[in-house]
Amino acid sequence: MVQNDWQKGRIVRIEDETASTKRFWIELPEVSRFDFEPGQFITLELPIHEQQSKRARSYSIASAPNGTNTVELVIVQMEGGLGTGYLFNEATVGTEFPVKGPRGHFTLTDPIETDIFMVCTGTGIAPFRSMIHHIYNNNIPHKELYLIYGTRKNADALYLEEFSMLKEKLPSLHYIPTFSRESEVAPGHGIGYVHDIYEQLLEGKDTSAHFYLCGWRDMINEARKRLQDKGFDKKSIHFELYG
Repeated sequence: MVQNDWQKGRIVRIEDETASTKRFWIELPEVSRFDFEPGQFITLELPIHEQQSKRARSYSIASAPNGTNTVELVIVQMEGGLGTGYLFNEATVGTEFPVKGPRGHFTLTDPIETDIFMVCTGTGIAPFRSMIHHIYNNNIPHKELYLIYGTRKNADALYLEEFSMLKEKLPSLHYIPTFSRESEVAPGHGIGYVHDIYEQLLEGKDTSAHFYLCGWRDMINEARKRLQDKGFDKKSIHFELYG
């Protein structure tokens, strides 16, 4: 079997992460291991429409490669969304559907020779979780890693405790969750929007860093403009759109 062909996927675990997001563990039982590059995504074919072309939904892999045939996805329920409506309200442990992947080129350069700024909102944190755990698990040489994660409220934050603990083990990781609708936050956390945070961090730095942006179109478009206005080459700005 070519791994990027359609194959069977099976939900083996589901956990609530926040009030509007769930974590899904998907097993690919037809292979003994599912190899991918951190930052890639898989496509699920869900029974939500009579036309096959309208049944596909793609999600970034939130887990790091670990030599198994199971990956983790973190998914937010979209109001009126057919795909997330099915996954949240009908799918259970044991539910099966076709899966295709891995796919995508939103991956880290090799070797990592510059500081990396990972800027994301909402479930856009998924590919960065995969990347950072991969770097840590394999002791991959790298420079400074800045994870700037934007969401509205503290209760909406994904993997908050996990990343707070990981930065203690990985001194190069600067984890800055940023909340647009909180008036008080914990030390080291930000208030406002992600753009203000990375612009503050860039003061006095040269333009050799690379940027990885993941989230909604408006955030990515604004970040790209701001970074290019600051003199960063567009080739150093990588992005993955959600929606």
